Amino acid sequence: MNLFFPDVAWAMAPSPGGGIGGSQLMPTLIMFGAMFAIFYFLMIRPQQKQRQERDRMLSAIKRGDKVVTTSGMFGTVTNLTDKTVTLRVADQVKLEFERASIGRVVEVQGDKDA
Repeated sequence: MNLFFPDVAWAMAPSPGGGIGGSQLMPTLIMFGAMFAIFYFLMIRPQQKQRQERDRMLSAIKRGDKVVTTSGMFGTVTNLTDKTVTLRVADQVKLEFERASIGRVVEVQGDKDA
């Protein structure tokens, strides 16, 4: 007998009916299944869609695109490799970044009416 945790010993004791409570198992399984379904549709699925969108955006980058890095630096793509992107951030200033550090592609707007 456990002197420190008497409730544990009581919980491990066999049920008075002698059998395993099969009627108690089904609601528990249904509850866990529902919790997993809710977790999947609220957390996992949206993250997968967001990751797929980001992968499509990164693979569609081409020379001349105006982009913003995740650190907030604006630049124009001048060179691409599988893993790196070279951005022109000012005249005669080119910086090389990892492709994954591109945060978004900036839409080029036409003439600004001021």
